[in-house]
Amino acid sequence: MSGEERERKALSLARLTRSKQHLKSARDLVRNDDFADSVSRSYYAIFQAARALLALEGIERRKHSGVISLFNRNFVKTGKLGKRLGVILKDAKRSREMADYTELAEFSREDAEGQIADAEFFIREVERLIAKES
Repeated sequence: MSGEERERKALSLARLTRSKQHLKSARDLVRNDDFADSVSRSYYAIFQAARALLALEGIERRKHSGVISLFNRNFVKTGKLGKRLGVILKDAKRSREMADYTELAEFSREDAEGQIADAEFFIREVERLIAKES
């Protein structure tokens, strides 16, 4: 394994770790009845997992729209991951934007728990692909 490949793998694992930290925060927020912030944190869990895969490919984007576009192009459209993951990422981003920027947006426990479940599935699928490609 080259030095560049080691760096990519280390960055990918760091992002996956951060993803799981965001997921833990989302769960903690639900326990404290803070559903909007939970929705936001679970989105970031998904977003960081997507960035973990892109890091393995040597692709770096910071803008959310760029990450989503490249994730879909490199992993969903190629069939490496199912279409459901692209939908989860897109829907989670929309929910996060509402939670963070729309003062009157309300989220229920069910909304937050549903997005946490989607994040758990997303992360599992990302980990499965990383293990397969490593």
